[in-house]
Amino acid sequence: MNDKPNNQGISADTQALMAFESGKKSTGVAYLLWIFLGGVGAHRFYLGRTGSGIAMLALTILGWALLLAAGFGLLFLVPLGIWLLVDLFTIPGMVRSHNTMLAAKLTGGGSPLIVAASH
Repeated sequence: MNDKPNNQGISADTQALMAFESGKKSTGVAYLLWIFLGGVGAHRFYLGRTGSGIAMLALTILGWALLLAAGFGLLFLVPLGIWLLVDLFTIPGMVRSHNTMLAAKLTGGGSPLIVAASH
């Protein structure tokens, strides 16, 4: 990395560390979102997994709409429940993956250990 200060007096390393700290995700926040808003995929949206977040939201909407209207919404709600149970155990890995990718991006594709070691 570059330790030369920019025109604001902040080194590139410090800027990268500040960007990492502001963009990193928390396992605790992800679990809170999973607990309270997991059925709508909030934890996945938080972790930048928009596609799967939309899929969870769609399963929830379809499941409840069909349960109330036609009585077979469980065909959507049961898989959603299984998916939520799987996420219970995979959230730490998703957070770690997000933070590692962020660090790699901020170090120019280099080793994410450079940013992580700066803590």
